[in-house]
Amino acid sequence: MRILVLGAGKMGSFFLDLLSFEHETAVYEKDPKRMRFTYNCQRFTSPEEIREFSPNLVINAVTVKYTVAAFEEVMPFIPDDCIISDISSVKTGLKDFYESQSHPYVSTHPMFGPTFANLNQLSEENAIIISEGDYMGRIFFRDLYSKLGLNIYEYTFDEHDRTVAYSLSIPFVSTFAFAAVMKHQDAPGTTFKRHMQIVKGVLNEDDFLLQEILFNPYTHDSVEQIRKELKELLDIIDNKDAAGMKRFLTKIRDNVRHDVEIKR
Repeated sequence: MRILVLGAGKMGSFFLDLLSFEHETAVYEKDPKRMRFTYNCQRFTSPEEIREFSPNLVINAVTVKYTVAAFEEVMPFIPDDCIISDISSVKTGLKDFYESQSHPYVSTHPMFGPTFANLNQLSEENAIIISEGDYMGRIFFRDLYSKLGLNIYEYTFDEHDRTVAYSLSIPFVSTFAFAAVMKHQDAPGTTFKRHMQIVKGVLNEDDFLLQEILFNPYTHDSVEQIRKELKELLDIIDNKDAAGMKRFLTKIRDNVRHDVEIKR
C-alpha cells in the first residue's frame, strides 16, 4: 500500500517509522528541517509531488489546528478512491468535513503520545477507532494497532468526544490547577517532583490542542465535577471533619480500585 503521512512531527514520524518497512511511504512536510529524522520514505515539500506518488491512504498527523486545512491542500492531488484519515485527539468538526467529501475516510485516536508513552511498549495504552468510517480503513488501523498490542475501542464521533472530555480534560484541568498555585521548592518531595514532570509534559503540548480539548462541548460537566469534589474537600478541611475525611478517602480509593478491576 502507498501511504502518505501529512506532517513530520512526533506522531507523524512515529507512523512513518512504523509503516515504512511493510508499505511504500511518503511524508509531506513544508519545513524540510522536520524531515531530517525520517528515513525509508519519500519526502515531499510541495503538494504537487503527491500526484505522482498516488497514495492509497493519507494519514493526517499535523497539529489539530491545521487538520482540515492540510486535507484541503492535498485533496486535488490524491486519487478519488484514496482513503483519507486522521489521528487527531480532537474530532470537533471532522465528521461534517468528512461527510462533505467524496473520499472514503477513517478516523482514529491513538490515546497516547511521545510525551509520556513508551513507544516500544504500548500494551497498556489504548486506541479508539471511529465506527463511522470506511470499513477497509477501519480494518487497516485495527490490524495496525493490534500489532502494537494496543487495547482497541470502537466509538462514534460523539462517543469519542465524551470520552476525551473525561479522560483528557480532567487530568489536564487538575494539572493546570496544580501549576497555577505552585511555587518554587528548594527541597521538593517525591510527589511534588512527579507532579512537576506531568506539568512539564502537558505544557509541552500545542496550545491550540489544549484549548480544543478544553473547549470540547462535554468538558464543562467534567470540570464542574472537579469543582464539586474540591468544595466538599475544602469543607472537610475547614471543619477538621475526621469522619468526613475518612468517607472521602474511602470514596476515592473505591474509585481507583474499581478502575483497576475493570482493566483486569
